Amino acid sequence: MIELALSAAGAQRVRFAISPLEEVLGAVQTRLGIRGHPANLPWASTAPDVDVPELAAVLSARHYITEFLSPPPDGPETTAEAQLRAVRATPPAQVALELAMVDADLSGLPRDPATARDLLADQLETVWHALLAPEWPRLRELLAADIAFRTRQLGSGGLASMLAELHPRVRLTGTSVLVDVQARERLEIDSRGLLLIPAVFAWPGVGVVTVPPWQISLLYPARGVASLWLPSAAPSHPVAEVLGRTRALLLATLDHPAATTELARRHALAPATVSAHLKALLGAGLLVSERRGHRVLYRRTELGDALLTGKL
Repeated sequence: MIELALSAAGAQRVRFAISPLEEVLGAVQTRLGIRGHPANLPWASTAPDVDVPELAAVLSARHYITEFLSPPPDGPETTAEAQLRAVRATPPAQVALELAMVDADLSGLPRDPATARDLLADQLETVWHALLAPEWPRLRELLAADIAFRTRQLGSGGLASMLAELHPRVRLTGTSVLVDVQARERLEIDSRGLLLIPAVFAWPGVGVVTVPPWQISLLYPARGVASLWLPSAAPSHPVAEVLGRTRALLLATLDHPAATTELARRHALAPATVSAHLKALLGAGLLVSERRGHRVLYRRTELGDALLTGKL
C-alpha cells in the first residue's frame, strides 16, 4: 500500500494533466503483451513494428520502469516535444539512479547514463512518430473528456467522491490517498500538490510516481477506452433522412467531446465541411460547444441523444 498524505498545502492543489510519453510507454508495453485492455487489441494488431530493443528492455520490467522516460507533464496541453526535451535534459545521476532500480536485463544499454538517456529518448521519439502521433488527436480528445468528467466530479462531490470512482485500488481515508499496490511507502504531498494523469493504455493497473525530484503523480485508466478504436456508429436511417448522412454521422460520433480537426481526420472529411455541419447542429440545439485552451470541443446534448434514440 502506498499512502499519500495530504499536507495543508498539498490538499489545495489536486490537478489533472495529459502525458503523451506515458502513452508511448503504454503503447510499447501493449505491443510487448505486458498491458492489454481488450479494446486496444485492434490497434495493437495493426500498428506497425518499431525496432526499439533498448526501450523494450526497460519496459519489460515487472515492477519499475523509470520516471524520467515519462516526466510528469505541466498540464492538459503538454506536448510530446516538450516532454522529450525534458527527458534529454535529465541529469545523468538521476538517469543512473532510476535505471539501477529497473528489474530487467539492461545489459544492452550503454553504461554511460547520458548516452543511455539519449538513446532511449531517440527511441521514444521513434515510437511517438510511428505509433502515437497519427492517432494522437483521437487519444487526446478521450483524455480531455476524462479530465472534464473528473473535474465535474471533484466540483460536485469533492475529492473522496472523485477518487472513489477513479480506480478500485484508490481511495481517500482521512487525510491520505491510499493506493493498493505491492509497494509499501508513505509520502507527504508537498506544495506542488497531487497530479492525476489519465492514460489510454494504463488498464487494468494504476501507477504512482514517487521517486524524487518528480512531482507525486497518480496514473489511472481513462474512461471510454472500450469504444476508442470502434468504427463510428452508423446513424439510423430516419435520422439520416432528416439531417443528412454527414450531419447524422457527426451527431452519432459526439457522445464524447471532440474538436473539428479530430472529427475531420476520423471521418476523412474537409475541416471546413465539418465546421459547417457542426455549426448547423449547434444552432439546432443538438450539440453544445466548450473552449479548452486553443481548441473548441463539441458534444451531443440531451436533445441530440433523444433524436438519435428515437425518443423525441
